[in-house]
Amino acid sequence: MNTSQEFLEKIIENVEKVIVGKRDVIELTIIALICNGHVLIEDVPGVGKTSLVSALAKSLNASFKRIQFTPDVLPSDITGFSIYNQKTGEFEFKPGAIMSQIILADEINRTSPKTQASLLEVMEENQVTVDGVTYPLPKPFMVLATQNPVEYLGTYPLPEAELDRFFMKFSIGYPTNYEEERILKNFQKENPFEELRTVADYNEILEIQRQVKEVYVDPLIISYIVNIVNETRRHPDLILGASPRGSLSLFKAAQGWAFYKGRNYVIPDDVIKMAIPVLSHRLIIKQEAKLRNVFAEAIIESIIKNKVRVPIIK
Repeated sequence: MNTSQEFLEKIIENVEKVIVGKRDVIELTIIALICNGHVLIEDVPGVGKTSLVSALAKSLNASFKRIQFTPDVLPSDITGFSIYNQKTGEFEFKPGAIMSQIILADEINRTSPKTQASLLEVMEENQVTVDGVTYPLPKPFMVLATQNPVEYLGTYPLPEAELDRFFMKFSIGYPTNYEEERILKNFQKENPFEELRTVADYNEILEIQRQVKEVYVDPLIISYIVNIVNETRRHPDLILGASPRGSLSLFKAAQGWAFYKGRNYVIPDDVIKMAIPVLSHRLIIKQEAKLRNVFAEAIIESIIKNKVRVPIIK
């Protein structure tokens, strides 16, 4: 294990002090981070969505803002606004909540479509434009959004354009009996989050993001990624398949997973591992397919297993 992998392992182990038994979820979050991507966590209340994001920010000593999305949140609350300074006779920019490195967009589907749209430029270009002036966001920059999949009253579904900007989407899930017992013991005397310490410098993440881009991807692997995505576009149960942004995200995620596993080259298993968290939220299922309990994850699994030949890299 080289220095970069040790660095990532140290972060994961630190977050595991708070998030018990969910190493796979923490790993996916780290992969999104080193690939400069954003994450949508969809799960029921109380399983640790907020704790995961807070623990990650604290582990990196990164600046952190939590935005509690409600119907009355305005775009200017997110992006910032210009205000006239009577002393100087000029307009001054007052930064919004988005001006931070790690952003928790809590219950993102509870705010209006207009406010949701204020994140489009932010998530795609890592910048914000207010009154015609563009301001860069700090690096590394990552949005981790949460939403409740059960309660829909008073919510606004995320538009496809915004969903497509999320690098990954996943759920945390309930803990096992053993894991829940460990959680109760850990919280018996005090909150483990209060004892959490910074274990890494976020500047190292910027270097790792550069290194991930150098991971070699064979032309056969590139064709494999494109073939998987193309199959989603012609699948009979889908209204909408994955976009070219989805192909690029799967490409980057495979590089990130290979890097995390200590390799400087991508293998087909890396693509398979990343396919569901990267592509599933980008697929729009037909209503009649939903009535047959067809899910995006099952469609992707079927495509990988039955429609696309795994390349043999020599």
